[in-house]
Amino acid sequence: MNYRHIYHAGNFADVLKHAVLARLIRYAQNKDKAFRVLDTHAGIGLYDLSSEEAQKTGEWRDGIGRLMEAELPARVSELLEPYLMAVKELNPNGGLKLYPGSPKLARMLFRPRDRLSAMELHPEDFNRLHNLFEGDFQVRATELDGWLALGAHLPPKEKRGIILVDPPFEEEGEYTRLVGGLATAWRRFPGGTYCLWYPIKKGAPIKAFHEELQALEIPKMLCAELTVKSDREATGLSGSGLVVVNPPFTLKDELHAILPVLKDILAQDRFASQRAFWLRGE
Repeated sequence: MNYRHIYHAGNFADVLKHAVLARLIRYAQNKDKAFRVLDTHAGIGLYDLSSEEAQKTGEWRDGIGRLMEAELPARVSELLEPYLMAVKELNPNGGLKLYPGSPKLARMLFRPRDRLSAMELHPEDFNRLHNLFEGDFQVRATELDGWLALGAHLPPKEKRGIILVDPPFEEEGEYTRLVGGLATAWRRFPGGTYCLWYPIKKGAPIKAFHEELQALEIPKMLCAELTVKSDREATGLSGSGLVVVNPPFTLKDELHAILPVLKDILAQDRFASQRAFWLRGE
């Protein structure tokens, strides 16, 4: 309940998460049928990078700030276009003042028939999220523990869905909780596309986390990781990862194009790295 994403909005972890989320949405739109995005830990939806909180850490400068100024290879520019155009639309006068959280980004990419369910437990953040989407019939914001949504809100009535699970990792055992949350959701909605975010930092149980996921025996799980610095002397986040369950068949090749470029742009020291690999599947 203490986590506030405004301090981290637009950082390198957001760049990876939102670049992939935009690709998942665009792929889902290859079919005419409507789909729903379920965002379990939605935050406030839209972030002011000029705010005191964002300026205090300045993390966005080494994330979206670098990416917006970079010259991208043609293929990567094309793949990141939905994400970066959304950021540009929020900043029509140039520069970077506003940054979309996951629910706002998803909503900006929707067709008229697509829907969003956004969950947020923090009372103040929920009020801001609710006000952001008030009157928008394509969005339902709910004040709810996002972990509960993985049972209560699946399957979506559209029978097509992208489920983003992006917990704050404030408490011990969150990696195991993420595995349990996926197991619950998968039983209810095995056809969904799940995108699970996790932090990479010194002492994080990444190997055990991956093994717990593999033990679920879910057929297709693709993993993407981006680290921007060594964790040897760092106490905070050195990288982040995404596990995508039921990924689009194009996603791994897209990650192989995107990740090396993001690594070069966002690296904070010579130990930056990236990888995309199957945890289970192909």
